[in-house]
Amino acid sequence: MKCSRCGRDAVLFQNYSGMHLCESHFVADFEARAKKAIRQHGWISQGDRIAVAMSGGKDSSALLHFLTTTFGERRDITISAVSIDEGIEGYRDMGAVKMIAERYDVSFHQASFKEAYGFTLDDIVEKQGDRISCSRCGVLRRHLLNKTARELGATKIALGFNLDDEAQSTLMNTLRGDAETLTHRQVPREGFVPRIRPFVHLPEREVALYAFLNVEGFIEAGCPYSKNALRADVREILNIYNYRHPATKYALVNLGEELKTNAGDNKTEPAVCPECGEPVFGECQACRIVAEMRK
Repeated sequence: MKCSRCGRDAVLFQNYSGMHLCESHFVADFEARAKKAIRQHGWISQGDRIAVAMSGGKDSSALLHFLTTTFGERRDITISAVSIDEGIEGYRDMGAVKMIAERYDVSFHQASFKEAYGFTLDDIVEKQGDRISCSRCGVLRRHLLNKTARELGATKIALGFNLDDEAQSTLMNTLRGDAETLTHRQVPREGFVPRIRPFVHLPEREVALYAFLNVEGFIEAGCPYSKNALRADVREILNIYNYRHPATKYALVNLGEELKTNAGDNKTEPAVCPECGEPVFGECQACRIVAEMRK
């Protein structure tokens, strides 16, 4: 197939737009849409210190490439990489993650479950089984990422979440009947580093292609425990439906954003957990997991 814009060989067909794109027009289209999301949400401002949550996979590696390419020359913005080692044997290669960060000339920082909590995700699975490993991991990883980024002085945490991730989250919260999460809008809260998601309107397959075209050495293996997560079931259901209805994922992401916009400001202020000192809404889920593991 030929590019719809210039007639050169295409590397991608966008089924939702009906366009074939060559490499140069794909990269230009991809980066323009990421920049548009940043402008629309006001995610990056003068003086920001952006901590990119780096797993070393395609999404976070592509995000680091995009941010350093777009903002790397600006002296008023600094970019660093922060990686969380969950402690999964044979999965997270911190050396490979560090090499990617060094290639883009950004400072690299890491924290681990073992050092922060006294146990690894493998320890959780050994003691509690792998059925709930993803929910436990998510709580602890978010808790430690926020703490680490805040201590580094970051003003924003950049996440590699893509369109598929966001659509899955909206559908998962709907299936759970979780109205609070569906309508909770992110507003500045003391102790919480705001999160930004420049790839929120970009499909996973396009993020993957962008990574393959621009980043060397990113990690392609998935987490061995993810097969048990609700997200895996929702991903399969959504992909099947989206094949016949290509705009479905965009509709879900737009719905999620609309629900948060119309919900109004959440004026509930966080408390401080007496155990770990981190800001929390209600019970500190991270400390609850730690207490369970210590029993």
